[in-house]
Amino acid sequence: MSKFQSTKLFDGYSTCFRQWRAEDTHCKFLHGYAVSFRVWFEGELDHRNWVWDFGGMKRSKGKIADMSPKDYFAWLLDHTTIVAVDDPYLKTFEQMHEDGIIQLRILANTGCEKFAEHLYNVINIFLLHETDGRVKASKVEVYEHERNSASYE
Repeated sequence: MSKFQSTKLFDGYSTCFRQWRAEDTHCKFLHGYAVSFRVWFEGELDHRNWVWDFGGMKRSKGKIADMSPKDYFAWLLDHTTIVAVDDPYLKTFEQMHEDGIIQLRILANTGCEKFAEHLYNVINIFLLHETDGRVKASKVEVYEHERNSASYE
């Protein structure tokens, strides 16, 4: 069965993170990127002949973590520092957050692959409710910059 697809690029996020398990690479160090991500929306067309309204994340009725999706994406990725819940220096990062030095976000894991998985999951929960199951995200691709990306389907 064929489905329609559309894509939307979300960009303009300055995100800092580290992959503490990458002991043999420079990725173990705290570093930042101009992060962006693309979502593939898939489903049946609505009354306007759209899979998904390209401005739908800011005009939505539904929420992600009690925020509009657009606000959630900025909260998660814009001028933030993301660390893994098991980072050995988590307490140090938490203190920096308390001291107003960083905006800390804690996820199960870090890196483009895991960011793509996280966004895929939260966006799909949102879409399921927002569209009564008509639309899903079939793929999310997260870009560190124009040359490096990882996706989750």
